[in-house]
Amino acid sequence: MRLDPVSLKLFVSVVERGTIAAAAENEHLAAAAVSKRLSELEDTLGIRLLIRTNKGIRPTPAGVELSTRARRALHELDEIAVHMREYEVGIRGFVRVHANISAITQFLPGDIKRFLGEYPNVQVDLEERITSAVTKSVAENAADVGIFSGDISDHDVEVFPYREDVLALVVPADHALVARDDFRFADALNYDFIGLHRGSSINRMLAAAAHDEKRTLKLKVQCTGFDALCFMVNSGLGIGVLPLDIARRYAVMFDFRIIQLADAWARRKIQICVRSFDSLPTAAKLFVNHLRAQPGTA
Repeated sequence: MRLDPVSLKLFVSVVERGTIAAAAENEHLAAAAVSKRLSELEDTLGIRLLIRTNKGIRPTPAGVELSTRARRALHELDEIAVHMREYEVGIRGFVRVHANISAITQFLPGDIKRFLGEYPNVQVDLEERITSAVTKSVAENAADVGIFSGDISDHDVEVFPYREDVLALVVPADHALVARDDFRFADALNYDFIGLHRGSSINRMLAAAAHDEKRTLKLKVQCTGFDALCFMVNSGLGIGVLPLDIARRYAVMFDFRIIQLADAWARRKIQICVRSFDSLPTAAKLFVNHLRAQPGTA
């Protein structure tokens, strides 16, 4: 039985993207070539790995197990290549980082710049993911380091404190809430909200806060990023919630007002997670230690 890295990489790509067409486009191959590789992989292993439906592809239990092991094997091969290239071009390490949008927009640009200034021969591969996907990626070894908001309980990972941020309400400039001196978050629940993409930690916090008030959060529109949310609020479609520092940056470009949230839930922990710190590659350990040592780290 011989397994080649190309077939494993294509298999992982199909599992992650859900369709052969999307994986083929990402890998710059013909869909038929990818499909042939997958069929040959199933024949080699003698087991069905994928279930094909009219909605796309999903892995069988054996396919889930293979995707986890294949990621690990491909990562080990990447590590070999990285260490061998040290002798040719001086690269000393490679760190895979998955982080949510709050961490990427508020803290990571400066922190990564300082890290690379100290370790110029380390390569940082940063991908944006929602919090639930960040912790899942780390648990499944698809990322070395994850940075997420809030707490987790569904994945076996090590967690370290990183930063804190505070959430704020953004409303159109002429909104009735602007004039309220005795503002409470419960007052905002009378209005339509512009939310972030499905699964975002801010959406979950808002839904939980509304539940505590025995109310329902009315999501009018859901957006894929902070800038889109600001455009929607600015147009008068509804109100939204952003990290306070981000809201202040966008306030320069948009005609909306910021209302700070005094509720305890509006102060969030931004945290770091890894599968096992002791098992991390050296470059990833250096990166985690660098993040934890930054001014303002919780």
